[in-house]
Amino acid sequence: MKNTKLIYWTTTILFSAFMIFSAVPDILVVEDAKQFMTHLGYPVYFIPFIGVAKLLGSITILIPRFKKLKEWAYAGLIFDLTGAVYSVVAVDGFQPPMLTMVLVFAVAFTSYRYNQKYYGSKAA
Repeated sequence: MKNTKLIYWTTTILFSAFMIFSAVPDILVVEDAKQFMTHLGYPVYFIPFIGVAKLLGSITILIPRFKKLKEWAYAGLIFDLTGAVYSVVAVDGFQPPMLTMVLVFAVAFTSYRYNQKYYGSKAA
């Protein structure tokens, strides 16, 4: 149980930190985020929306309760990452640096899986 807890919290904090650090520029609509998102074809009004959604999802997966809400948060964050990868590949084609996203997905899925193991049948 101790290893499960350690793996769960380590991967969850790493994944949440990655998502929060990617959410803040979107929420603030910094110029780099604006250029990146408009390059992909997204409207400017979408940028803070997706940033707030990422921030809320990241906070939710850190809260040790609300089993169903965490399920939705993990799903939303994975949809966001999948959509981001798809958008970049669709617009710019495959670029080798995109392979770093494999690590992000691995951390996300490990966090999700160990969330299931660690909280299993605990309070919802």
